[in-house]
This record gives sequence, C-alpha cells and structure tokens, in this order.
Amino acid sequence: MIATLLKWLVPWEFSWVFLAIFLGTCVLYVRGSRRLSVSFSRQLVFWVGMAIIYLSLQTYLDYYAEHEFFMHRIQQVLLHHLAPLLIVTAYPASVLRAGLPLAWRLRVLRPLQRSWPWRVVMGVLLNPAVATVLFIGFILIWLIPSMQTTAMLDWRVYRFMNWTMLISGFAYWSLVLDHRPHPPGRMIAGLRVLSPAVTMTPQILAGAIVTFSKTDLYPIFEICGRAFTFNVLTGQLIGGVITWVPAALIESIGGLMALRQWLRLSRNGRLPRRVPRQPIVRSATGAVSNK
Repeated sequence: MIATLLKWLVPWEFSWVFLAIFLGTCVLYVRGSRRLSVSFSRQLVFWVGMAIIYLSLQTYLDYYAEHEFFMHRIQQVLLHHLAPLLIVTAYPASVLRAGLPLAWRLRVLRPLQRSWPWRVVMGVLLNPAVATVLFIGFILIWLIPSMQTTAMLDWRVYRFMNWTMLISGFAYWSLVLDHRPHPPGRMIAGLRVLSPAVTMTPQILAGAIVTFSKTDLYPIFEICGRAFTFNVLTGQLIGGVITWVPAALIESIGGLMALRQWLRLSRNGRLPRRVPRQPIVRSATGAVSNK
C-alpha cells in the first residue's frame, strides 16, 4: 500500500523550476492568508487548484499523460481549464501580495510593476483579444499530430507545452472572472459572459474530429509505449470526448460565473452608464444650444 502510494507521489520527470515556483506560491499564500481575512471557501478552491496542478505535473500521473492519448487530454484539461478556473475564482492576487515582506513590496514588486517591460508583457498577455486567441490557439496547436509528436519526443517542448496551457488558462480566466467593472477591468462585463461560448466552439469541433476519426492520429504514443492495452481507436475516441465534453462543461460553468458577476455589478450600480445625447436646437438667430 505504502509502496504504491509512493510510486504515485514520486515525480515522473522532476523539475526544480516548477517546484520552486510552486512552493514559493504556497508560502506566499499562507503568509498572506494570515494577514488578510480570507474566507474558507476561497482558501479551499485555491488549494484544490494548486493540488490539481501539482498532481498533473509532479506525480506519476505525468507518466500516463506521456504514454496514453486520453490521459494526456485529461492532463491538459486540468492544466488549461479546471485548475486556473479554481485558482482565479479564489482571487489570490491580493493574498499573495500580502504574503510578501513589506520591503520586497516596496523595493522589488512596485518598481517591477512600474517598469516598461512588465507593463508591455502584461498589456499584451492580458489583452482580451490576445488572451482569447492564445487560449484557443494553444489547445488547437498541441492537438496537431506533428506538434504532439514533437512534444512527446523532446522533454523541453513537452514542458513548454504544459506551461503554455497553464499560463494561457490563467490569463484567460483572470479576464473572464474579473470581479471589477470595466474599467479598470480589461474586458467588458457582457463580453465576459459571451467569451466562453466563443472559445468552446473550436474545441468542440476539434474534439469531434478526433472522436469520429477512423485512423490513428497520434501514433507517437505507440512509439513511446502505451500505458494500457485496449484498442488504439478506443483510447483516441475517449480523448476526443474529453476534449469535447468536459472542457465545454467547465467553460459553461465559467460563463455562468461571469454572468453572476455581471448581475452583481449591475445590482450594485457599478456598471458604466451611457449619458444620453442632448438634442441640438437652433434658434431663430442661428445660435446653437443643447436641450
């Protein structure tokens, strides 16, 4: 029993970079949650999301993701959809900031946020159009058989693939689930509700293509050695359904959460109001006045 548990907990491909970022984030959140009043529900969804990321990348689950197509699709849905959605729902930015020592906030974080490289990167990455295109694009790019083959044969490309899925997921969901009005939020409230319906459409189409394909689209998993012994097309069908159904369901939930935020902003009177244009009236002398 213990040996089996240890086998699952030992990373398949260990990464010092991932471990340092993961542990640093955990420490900051613990420190910040002690300084700020953070509800139990917010802390719970944050830690569940963090656990999903760790289990997906630094346990034996990663072995199955590299040796079976449908397990790989489960990993990608977790990294791209579910984990970022949960963590963003917890709104951890203020908690993580509070976890930094005051000197670090004043001497490191504040100058960094004011620097032009940081503003350029954040301006591009969190641009609604760019974030949406990247969110959809990385799903479709890594589903291309040749790209999938490259990622499975080169561990550097494989890690880059996982990081792109994770970062694009965080960027997209941070815009859709923003609890602030626009501005200062970068995406208008109505678009936050409609955006998941737009992004799920290409994924549904791609999932349907993989699901109903009668040929082995990803023979690279045969070369790597499949983890299970059932029919190749059966595994591919399951992977297509995972790309299709669970991903669309998670995005539908995200759209409903965005709708809830929209209604909350409207109820609290925080949505921008349009000022009606005054009709222009000309007097008998030719003077123009607004009525």
